[in-house]
Amino acid sequence: MMKYLQKLGKALMLPVAALPICGILMGLGYALAPAAMGAEGATTGFAYTAGFILIKAGGALIDNMAWLFAVGAAVGLSDDHDGTSALAGLVSYLMMTQLLSTGVVSALPFMNLVEGTSTYIAFQKTAGNAFIGILAAIIGSTCYNKFKSTQLPDWLAFFSGKRCVAIVTGLVSIVVSVILLFVWPIIFNALVLLGDGIVSLGGVGAGLYAFFNRLLIPTGLHHALNNVFWFDTIGLGDLTHYWAGETSADVGWSLGMYMSGFFPCMMFGIPGAALAMVHTAKNKKAAIGLVTSAAICAFVCGVTEPFEFGFMFLCFPLYVVYALLYGIFTVITYYVGFRAGFMFSAGATDLVFSASLPAHANTWMIIPLGIAAFVVFYVVFRFAITKFNLVTPGREDEDADAAEANITLANNDFTAIASGVLAAIGGKGNVTNVDYCATRLRFEVKDSTAVNEKAVKAAGAAGVIRPSKNACQVVIGPKVQFVYDELKKML
Repeated sequence: MMKYLQKLGKALMLPVAALPICGILMGLGYALAPAAMGAEGATTGFAYTAGFILIKAGGALIDNMAWLFAVGAAVGLSDDHDGTSALAGLVSYLMMTQLLSTGVVSALPFMNLVEGTSTYIAFQKTAGNAFIGILAAIIGSTCYNKFKSTQLPDWLAFFSGKRCVAIVTGLVSIVVSVILLFVWPIIFNALVLLGDGIVSLGGVGAGLYAFFNRLLIPTGLHHALNNVFWFDTIGLGDLTHYWAGETSADVGWSLGMYMSGFFPCMMFGIPGAALAMVHTAKNKKAAIGLVTSAAICAFVCGVTEPFEFGFMFLCFPLYVVYALLYGIFTVITYYVGFRAGFMFSAGATDLVFSASLPAHANTWMIIPLGIAAFVVFYVVFRFAITKFNLVTPGREDEDADAAEANITLANNDFTAIASGVLAAIGGKGNVTNVDYCATRLRFEVKDSTAVNEKAVKAAGAAGVIRPSKNACQVVIGPKVQFVYDELKKML
């Protein structure tokens, strides 16, 4: 299971790579045109127009992240990264979001869906849900891997092979959608009840909310808790009352307490964790490229998905620790009296705008709280990554040698190298699966004793690494993709 989650994490790198620049665009646009995202500000002039364009440009991908996951992750999860798997992922996503939409579910008499109820809200949250996108990618890629070579009778021969993948994917997606019709609202309503139950716990309850909010991000079910604490599902509505210009005297809780704790974590904690990932990375260039831009997104406008989806599936235990840190800092911010709110998310832009509202308090404390968050996130992430040898961006190859990036092939005859490597690992019959990363061919073999390391080196590769009994990694170098392409033809 963990191996598959890491494969999923690697597959998500493709769509996640498109998100950081969009988050930065939205942050800059929000700073120029706050009114375009619901805050106070001018609605005319050059700044507003420029900001509006930037917000819409960035939102084109951020708001449709689930589509990116359905298509991009499906390609990454397929055996040969074929575009047919992307089509299958899209087919699955479109079918599931349609079947789970409020319009369709409302038309099903046995669902008895009533507008305004938590069950109705649950199905509202399926459209654009990242979890549905990832699930679609898994369904699409799995169907592609299993049915891409299917041979049908002559009278159905047109639908043989890759053409049958989308058909099978559609059928599987219908079955999964029917299951989710019953499972999704049960889980969503259970989380609403959980939120209702921890409201009375004060600062500790706020911390529990923040913890579960982050923990549920991969599933998209954090919306269930958000509706309890930020909006008016049970008559709370921390966000709506805050931005309505009210104070704690107008409500029955410390206004802003369910938003304030996110600011030090998103603005400073994520950059601290990102720095730890860079310092512990074996491929620092890859780590810097992803987490640095993701940290800027989080600081400027509180867009955290590029950072979170970049490692949550690669190393879920570390993601749980990450969520726990949110809970701890939310409790701290509650008791030290720091209060701020957000219309979009807990970035610097919203911090500035929310400071003008009556419910804000001790906003200057973002400096000490931010420094503390940066240090704590950095120390915790660095300790956990190095102590337990965790997989994070730039550390996908646990035993990687820093010199691998400089490896050059003995020659550039990729066909000859692929042929030699294939023979050296026991031939086509010994290979059950093959993939590649930044510098290596990753084989799964039936008989590890059939692998001849001297013959692998003689073929032009740099060496062999054996991470497990049936795994064999052949170190090629930066041109590994070209060798892999030739190898796939032979297989």
